[in-house]
Amino acid sequence: MVDAATLEKLEAGFKKLQDAKDCKSLLKKYLTKEVFDALKTRKTAMGATLLDIIQSGVENLDSGIGIYAPDAESYTLFKELFDPIIEDYHGGFKPTDKHPASDWGDINTLVDLDPAGKYVVSTRVRCGRSLQGYPFNPCLTEAQYKEMEAKVSSILKGMEGDLKGTYYPLTGMGKETQQQLIDDHFLFKEGDRFLQAANACRYWPSGRGIFHNDAKSFLVWVNEEDHLRIISMQKGADLKTIFDRLIRGVKTIESNMPFSRDDRVGYLTFCPTNLGTTIRASVHIALPKLAADKKKLDEIAAKFNLQVRGTRGEHTESEGGVYDISNKRRLGLTEYQAVKEMQDGILEMIKIEESM
Repeated sequence: MVDAATLEKLEAGFKKLQDAKDCKSLLKKYLTKEVFDALKTRKTAMGATLLDIIQSGVENLDSGIGIYAPDAESYTLFKELFDPIIEDYHGGFKPTDKHPASDWGDINTLVDLDPAGKYVVSTRVRCGRSLQGYPFNPCLTEAQYKEMEAKVSSILKGMEGDLKGTYYPLTGMGKETQQQLIDDHFLFKEGDRFLQAANACRYWPSGRGIFHNDAKSFLVWVNEEDHLRIISMQKGADLKTIFDRLIRGVKTIESNMPFSRDDRVGYLTFCPTNLGTTIRASVHIALPKLAADKKKLDEIAAKFNLQVRGTRGEHTESEGGVYDISNKRRLGLTEYQAVKEMQDGILEMIKIEESM
């Protein structure tokens, strides 16, 4: 059962949400009194409560979503809250829908998005993974963080060919290494306020680290937001090469370690926006004519199921007219379809820019 102190915090949090007139989060939209009363006393086998799920959205009333999953079971035990939010965010993915099986597709159908190098600065494709048998951030112990890091780093140290590289634990990292990783834009910082409020940053920097290959085009973040963030990237717009590298990296890790996957919503992640394929394929791109009207840029991107963010990602501004544009849909389609959606949308946006 949920203890009295947690129930008290839940009641206060629910009241705060109800009273927040300017709050537009999906949490506020779907956490009705009826849903709240049904869920407030539930607890997963790993000890997660409704408070773990909603605490970030209650503290940050300007959240877009407002919830995180403390463990894999939360998605089913608290489905009355998760399902409508998932459906709303992922463009109508209904509780009766089922995410398709993994399919990386035919990479030979992918192209260089900008062969002349006029618009695209760099391209990256990333995915998130959770390790089977471990809770997500709010419920992880320090020992579990360290145990996961040990398992993952030993696999990464065995990478071969163009994936061969070095693992850098955050614990005890020297100033010089730290500065180099910051200069390369590889080093993730302790979480933003949304993650902090979700209890995603405890025991920092224990059990966290970064791996990159020698060419600095393949990265793995260990225990940042998800257990693993696997990233393939390079300057320019050669999407085929970048996606191929990601696929090989993911398959190498997966062959040594099972990931947490659900039959209905695909690969499980801490944030419900990343479910399904967990794929975010993005470009750093300058479209000066289109970007002259940011509202119009957002509208056109949305037509192609794309999302516009600042140069350094979520909650940041554009730097020098460069935007980060990525696929928005990750659920209800295959890995290949997610990447192809980004490709097709960016090609269309470049055409529009050139016609202006």
